[in-house]
Amino acid sequence: MRQVAAGEIGGLETLYDRYHAMAYALALRITAETGLAEDVVQDSFLGMWRNAARYAEVKGSVRGWLFAIVRHRAIDALRRRHGAVAIADESEELMPEALTIPDIWPEVAGRLDAQQIHLALTVLPPAQREVIELAYFEGLTQREIADRTAAPLGTVKSRMRLALATLREEISGTEQPSRRRKGLA
Repeated sequence: MRQVAAGEIGGLETLYDRYHAMAYALALRITAETGLAEDVVQDSFLGMWRNAARYAEVKGSVRGWLFAIVRHRAIDALRRRHGAVAIADESEELMPEALTIPDIWPEVAGRLDAQQIHLALTVLPPAQREVIELAYFEGLTQREIADRTAAPLGTVKSRMRLALATLREEISGTEQPSRRRKGLA
């Protein structure tokens, strides 16, 4: 993002190569139209380029920021089209059903994300992994986790914060091995 903010096209190319397929899948899921989804992705990367200086790393990952842009632009595109008359795409009508395949990218992307998250969970110390699993997989509040694990609420909150920071580092690819080696619980 520093390269993009500095106006270096190489930074944008790197981000596009890394995220365009997932951004397109998100836009397509929201718009349900291939052409509109492509326009949304293009508009989103252009917006990222123009507003790169606004990105704040402390607020979230580049991926999350981009996907928020894609989501908002896709919704805006749908709102703009809501009043417009839809024109049927004749090329899709002429395509024999036997030559079309369902779009499996959302499922593939979801499985890749799940694999990445499960792999990241393995680096957590057991106490941190437990609070994450109880919160996200069982839907417990921090107070309920404290009751179930017989740990003070402050300890649960600390474990949650440390676990989320470690997961963020693992998933985004930035590493701080000193924290992981210490095995902070």
